[in-house]
Amino acid sequence: MEAKFQIFLMLLAVLAVTALVARRFNVAPAILLLIAGIGLAFIPGIPRIEPPPELILLVVLPPLIYSASVAMSWREFRANLRAIGLLAIGCVIFTACAVALATHYLLGLNWSVGFLLGAIVAPPDVVAPLAIARKLGLPRRIIVVLEGEGLANDATALILYRFALAAIMTGMFSLPKASGTFVAILAGEIAFGVAVGWLSLRLRRWARDPQIEMTLSLLTPYIAYWIPEHLGGSGVIATVACGLYISWNGPLMISAATRLQGIFFWDLVIYLIEGVLFLLTGFEVRAILERSKGVPLDELVVATLLVAAIVIVARFVWVYPATYLPHMLSGRVRAHETVPSWRATFVVAFTGVRGAVSLATALALPFALPDGSGFPDRDLILFVGFGVILITLVGLGLTLPAVVNALGISQVGESEHVVEHENEIAARREALAAALKSLHAMTSDRELSAEVVKLLHARHEIRARQLPASLDDDAYAVTANARALVRELIAAERKFIHAQLRDGKITDEARRRIERDLDLEEASLANREWRGGAA
Repeated sequence: MEAKFQIFLMLLAVLAVTALVARRFNVAPAILLLIAGIGLAFIPGIPRIEPPPELILLVVLPPLIYSASVAMSWREFRANLRAIGLLAIGCVIFTACAVALATHYLLGLNWSVGFLLGAIVAPPDVVAPLAIARKLGLPRRIIVVLEGEGLANDATALILYRFALAAIMTGMFSLPKASGTFVAILAGEIAFGVAVGWLSLRLRRWARDPQIEMTLSLLTPYIAYWIPEHLGGSGVIATVACGLYISWNGPLMISAATRLQGIFFWDLVIYLIEGVLFLLTGFEVRAILERSKGVPLDELVVATLLVAAIVIVARFVWVYPATYLPHMLSGRVRAHETVPSWRATFVVAFTGVRGAVSLATALALPFALPDGSGFPDRDLILFVGFGVILITLVGLGLTLPAVVNALGISQVGESEHVVEHENEIAARREALAAALKSLHAMTSDRELSAEVVKLLHARHEIRARQLPASLDDDAYAVTANARALVRELIAAERKFIHAQLRDGKITDEARRRIERDLDLEEASLANREWRGGAA
């Protein structure tokens, strides 16, 4: 037990160092973490780490999906539902079929085995490409489509995976029955996920305690995922539906204290889960190579390169017709949607990075069939699955910034960023005007003392002055300089309060309360970074 805990601490240390290196060289952390995991796997004396696949599918996946769903805008998800559905369902099925077709005729794999391999490598990862895309400042619609696809495509792939696995284990497959089951799973999980989200918000509103609400929020994704998964579904769609419901209905039902603590709590949880997940994915290469010794190396390499090429090309073959044919064939689509540029479409097609879910499903394959014979081509599937992850994550991930810069997509994103913040400033001003109107109503309707009214007006004026007049360079420079000076003043207050504590003039409890106010003010300054900050 002590040795396992030491390994866990080592992974955390590697995670922190790798994240610092990634920030220094502006590389997606997932890429360096995967490479670091591969390097650690071959260090002499390092014990083999083989987490059970259930750890990823049942323990790691639910909070990742739930957190991304809560952060997702339901309004934007719904507005891009057609594009997301075509990628999350259509592209996954098309890719799985393309892999099955190619591996059957070119490698001689059984149809069911080829389709199983296709289901494993078909879904792009949700973590790595989005981390890269956000750093590159891509247009908002591309981010929304990629994020929505990453949330839902695992459900399609897991359902296909179970259909293919059942066909191999039983030797039977019925397309009409599988199609009906697929639709039933989608409808049932959406209803169940909404119900879980509704219940979770009511329980949290009734609790009104940040610690209890954080506990309930941590339980929510597991309840939404485990029950449908246990009943034969995927669990992913239910978790996505639950997260989107909470994203849309939570702001007016979750207290401010819980929201502030929840942001930091979930940021840390997801950061640790994602980092350790990619490290463990790299660790698996050693075990995969040892298991694959019975298959000729040249056969493994050819199969890996072929499948990697198929999944990359199949995405391009699907994305362009799926993007432009609806505009060509439907007047309703033309009336309600702007035709995406070929450059934006190319970026969406290029961002097909595979991740840990593909490896987890490959590792979850049984070793033997019901008749006692070995599972067909299991070692080949494992090797190819990891190879596709490595090729797409490192190859596509490292070249995506160059592709985006060459196509000039980031300039479009920067323009959108400016417009977004101009609208934000306008909304803040209108909100302050509405609050001032309410203040006048309070003053006339209630018996308020002059001191109280003066204090409320002062609060309103301070908040109004904190907003820049515009986003031009001069106005931005003024507000940026003001924020820098305020940070210096906060630092001076901290230093003085520490001296007061050291001299015994205030208690530790008083110091913590003062520090919390200063922390909130400093966090508020960071939240109002108009350029180069939060996008």
